Formats: sequence, C-alpha cells, structure tokens
Amino acid sequence: MSLVNNISRPVKMTQTIPAKPNGSHHAVLAGFLGWTLDAFDFFVVVFLFDTLAHQFGVTKREIVWTTTATLAMRPVGALLFGLLSDRYGRRIPLMANVIYFSIIELACGFAPNFTVFLVLRALFGIGMGGEWGVGASLAMEAAPPKLRGILSGILQSGYSIGYLLAAIAARFLLPMWGWRPMFWIGALPALLALYIRTKVPESEAWKQHRAASTGEVLRVVAGQWRRFLYLVLLMTFMMFLSHGTQDLYPDFLQEVHKVSAASRANIAMIYNVGAVVGAVLFGLLSQAAGRRKGMLAALALSLLVIPVWAFSGSLTVLVVGAFVMQMGVQGAWGVIPVHLNELSADAARGLMPGLAYQLGILFASPTNSIEYALRHRFGYEWALAGFEIVTIVSLAILLLGGTEAHGREFVRHETPR
Repeated sequence: MSLVNNISRPVKMTQTIPAKPNGSHHAVLAGFLGWTLDAFDFFVVVFLFDTLAHQFGVTKREIVWTTTATLAMRPVGALLFGLLSDRYGRRIPLMANVIYFSIIELACGFAPNFTVFLVLRALFGIGMGGEWGVGASLAMEAAPPKLRGILSGILQSGYSIGYLLAAIAARFLLPMWGWRPMFWIGALPALLALYIRTKVPESEAWKQHRAASTGEVLRVVAGQWRRFLYLVLLMTFMMFLSHGTQDLYPDFLQEVHKVSAASRANIAMIYNVGAVVGAVLFGLLSQAAGRRKGMLAALALSLLVIPVWAFSGSLTVLVVGAFVMQMGVQGAWGVIPVHLNELSADAARGLMPGLAYQLGILFASPTNSIEYALRHRFGYEWALAGFEIVTIVSLAILLLGGTEAHGREFVRHETPR
C-alpha cells in the first residue's frame, strides 16, 4: 500500500483534452530565470565564508549560520506568495517576489555589520522561498504533458546554473571588485519582472480551478494532509541530499585538499555543469520510466560515486566524482517540479508544492551546521559521505513506498458525451 492516497479522477460526463501550450516557453523561461537568479544570490555567500568572517570580525561558523537563517525563512515566503498565487494568479505574485528578493540582495552589499547582514539574509530567505513554488506551478501548468519531464529538468537546472554563475563571479569578479559588488549584482533580477509582465500569460489551469477564498485554499491542503506530510518528508530528505553535497563542498576542498580559492571556483563550475546535465537527462528519463523510477536511478548514481566524491586522494579523480555526484543529485531534483505539481490539488498548486518544498528546507536547514560539526568527530570525508549515505537510502525507501500522478492533466474541458 502506498504512503499517500491516489489522485482523484476527473468527474463523469467530461472529456479530458490536453491544454494548448500557449506561451509555455515564456512561462518555463520565467521560472527558470527566477530560480537561476535566486540560486546565484544564495550561493554567493558560499564563496565568501572566510571573506565575510574577516570583514565582520566573526567566526566562519557564524557566517555559515547565515545560510541556515536563509533556508529557515523560506517557508514564510512559500506560504505568503503561494497563497497569493492561488488567489490572484501566478504572474503578479511572481513579479512581486522577484522585485523583493532583488532589493534585499542589493541591500546585503551595503551591510555595515554582521547583525544587519544576518537579518538581511533571513529576509532574503522569504523571497527565495516564494519564488520556487509560484514559478514551478506557472511553468508546469503551461507545459504540454508530454514535455513536462524534460522541462521540469530544465526548470530545476536553473538552481545549478545559479550556483555556476556564483562560482564564475567568485573566480573572476571577486578578486577585482571585492565582496560587496557580488551582492549588488543580485539587483539585476528585478529586470525579470518586466519580462514576466510583457511576455508571460496567466495560467489557464489557475483560471479554471481558482479558489473562492484564501480559506478555501487552506482547506484544500488540509483535506490532503496525508499527501502533504509525505511531500514535506520527501522534500526534507531531498534538501539533505542537495545542501549536504553542495554548500560545504568548496570548504571541504579548502580544508582537506588545500585547494586555492580560484581552483575551488573552477571545480564548482565543473560539477555544476554535471548538475545541469543530470537534471535534464533524468527529467527526460522520468517522462518515459515514471517520476519515481527516474529519481531512483539518479539516486543510485550518486550512491555509487560517494567513495570517489569524498575519499579520493587525487584532485582530478575528486573532480570527476563531484561532476558525477551532482549529475545524480540534481538528476533526482530535476524530476521534483513536475512530480510535486502532479501530486498537488488543482486549487492549491501555487501553495502546496512550494510550501512542502520550503518546509522541507526548514527541517533540513541545520544541514550545513550538522555536517560542519560532524567533521570534528569523524573527519570531513566521513561527515559528508556518511550523511549522504543515510540520506540516499532514506529517499529510496520514501520513493518506493510513495505514489505518482505521471501525465496528469491540469486543464480540463467539460463537454457532453
């Protein structure tokens, strides 16, 4: 028996007709760009741990804590912007979200001390938490069902490309400009709001299933509480998977392998290319094999490469391991946008996937701090490897006991038989 209930079937006397992909490429591009720029703004800090600690006169542990604060505040954004998107449409809340996190990121570059910086990174978490749910629902509702798998992978790969861009900025801009302009660049995403305003059409699925009130949206989610809790649990372990393999890896390279800042940025660029490749390939695989089988295949790849990724003494082999590891990690993640949207209720698709996603990150927000503490007891290699072995096995169990709604239609046209 599955851990969650099956998706309810369309009512009788209806005929399901696939929705026309009107403006789908604009919707997917808007979601992709929003998530890319959001990820860039988050991962900039990963390359500035030592720099910011010196600038603000605090320990590196305290700077690592700012990433935890960002992650912990993301559910607030998911709840706020998710409710707005289910009541008032996807476009306007998405534009407001992009403008909000751009302003906060700009302000981070002017932070005079650690306390202000910490508060701003927490506020940034609200914007980061709101973008994914609204952007993913808009993109997946617009995407033709037969293309959802690969478009899901492309959408989610924006996260890896944001990380890649942060690595490029750290490699080439940081030495020339210093740390503050790294955050000022984060104001550029505000221009994305203009693109959404002029090019992205409103979701037809939202128009058909629009809830009459905010209370109705919340009641819909409450009515599917078992499924929602399952999605939260799934996303918690998915966050353990991604943040546990990405956030501290540059620091691991520095402490264990004495890799220079420039080389760490280069390596991050390489393994994020692997992440993009994996997201697209396994997203495509999920279209043919099913969502869970696609994710399980990606997780198997990550599990197999852990010895190379964490324990290799050769830097070249370590880089290959990192490339393949992120193929698997982000391969599994590439299926998440479509999987969560297909499992979510029609009237709460702006809120349900995004809130499950961001509650997962809330529960997984201590990941960096936990791994950083484990390294003192077990060494950095086993801190990372042991944490991820447990995570991958747990995810496999969750997926095998779960369900999916592969190919479910979001737009229905009722016509007499």
